[in-house]
Amino acid sequence: MTLVLSLFPGIGLLDMAFEEEGFCVVRGPDLLWGGDIGRFHPPAGKFDGVIGGPPCQAWARTRNYGSGHPVNLVPEFVRIIEECRPAWWLMENVPGAPEPVPPGFLVQRRELVDVWCGGETKRRRVFWFGSIGQTGFHPRLVPLHSPQPKPTVIAGGSSLQKDGSKYRGGKNYGAKTTWAFERGKLDQGLPEAFDLPPFTVLAKVAAIGNGVPLAMGRAVAKAVKRAINGKDR
Repeated sequence: MTLVLSLFPGIGLLDMAFEEEGFCVVRGPDLLWGGDIGRFHPPAGKFDGVIGGPPCQAWARTRNYGSGHPVNLVPEFVRIIEECRPAWWLMENVPGAPEPVPPGFLVQRRELVDVWCGGETKRRRVFWFGSIGQTGFHPRLVPLHSPQPKPTVIAGGSSLQKDGSKYRGGKNYGAKTTWAFERGKLDQGLPEAFDLPPFTVLAKVAAIGNGVPLAMGRAVAKAVKRAINGKDR
């Protein structure tokens, strides 16, 4: 069994995709659950791979999630790679984020859109795959995907109305944020029954918005599985 350490896991959407492919995922600390990545030191040589997406607010065009003072935590991701010494790693972020450069790894960059991977939205993400040696990383795309993917409500937070216009608050604000969460779940590929009971509705919207769409995560997890098994060169 391939043991994987997940950094900045949030609610674990990328983790879900890797678990579906048979990876055993161990979740590291996350601010969402009171964790502190700066104090985390993993054991060396225990994990086959490391996955994760450092907070993207410093580079995202939409900065309505998380801290009002975004911090670049990519160096923390790199530090943990160096301490952990895995055979491979995968980092996810928005276009424009800095490339992670742990020494000793061949790094491949792939930019994906949710609809290319079987999803329905135009969410765009970049994945960096680092490996030791000439290992290929080739997510497979859906050849006949929709030419007109829909915008995702979570990209605009809870301010997006059903007609796509911006909602500025008022007496129906609670209903609007509830709708944003329900629509956002479907945009991310989650089942209708999915919920986060301890969270407020605004926190739920932010939590799912910070995750990787499941269709995209599945395409990436399958590509990593093929790569480490030597099936993609």
